[in-house]
Amino acid sequence: MPEQRFTSVWTRASKPRRAQQGLSREQIVQATVELLDAEGMEALSMRKLGAKLDAGATSLYWHVANKNELLELAMDEVFGEVRIPTSDSWREVTSNVAWGLRAAIMAHPWFTFVLGSLPALGPNAMNCSATLCTALERAGFRGTDIDYAGAAVLSYTIGATAPEAAYTSALKSRGITMAQAQEDLAPLVEEAARTHPEIHARFQEAVESTIDPIAHRQLSFDFGLISMLDGLAMRLPRSADMSENHLTK
Repeated sequence: MPEQRFTSVWTRASKPRRAQQGLSREQIVQATVELLDAEGMEALSMRKLGAKLDAGATSLYWHVANKNELLELAMDEVFGEVRIPTSDSWREVTSNVAWGLRAAIMAHPWFTFVLGSLPALGPNAMNCSATLCTALERAGFRGTDIDYAGAAVLSYTIGATAPEAAYTSALKSRGITMAQAQEDLAPLVEEAARTHPEIHARFQEAVESTIDPIAHRQLSFDFGLISMLDGLAMRLPRSADMSENHLTK
């Protein structure tokens, strides 16, 4: 079997419209994201995208060589949704990257599958990574510790959000609400947790809680993120930690 080496759409300049009636890269990217949002990864093909755009394959291949390049463009478009305000506080910048990435994943559940299979080399992804690295270096991390700290934050964010996005997407496709899902799950949990009363108690408390399920999940994410940042702060030199505390007061 021949080697299949990594290539990237970002290694060459963007082409202009081929003709007055031709499609722009922006139109193709927008349609790709819309198709992925509506029908998921399995539905994406050059043929289906062409039909959605009412265009032939020639118009698509003028801008991209294959499906992977479409996914690269779509992935970077989603990275562009991560808004990061300027701040001198590494915790504020890092938190905003995490929350912005979480929002992007929740809006586009397919995003994590692409993120795990293709290199994120687009300008929006690069800007996000550079912002995170700069904030962590400003905090006091040095060398490979910057990479490890950044990877820890991204791994937590993606790991905590991807299952929630998949679950929410599955409920939407079935046309049921989270409250209805909890009601359906109640007797199943009763049976499965018969020998695990602690699990049953946690589920029952969640069902009876007055907190909105979406707000509950946001609080859970925030708890984990704050714990993650507290752990990273413990690894900073004392002088750097004191400087950060001074800046945030």
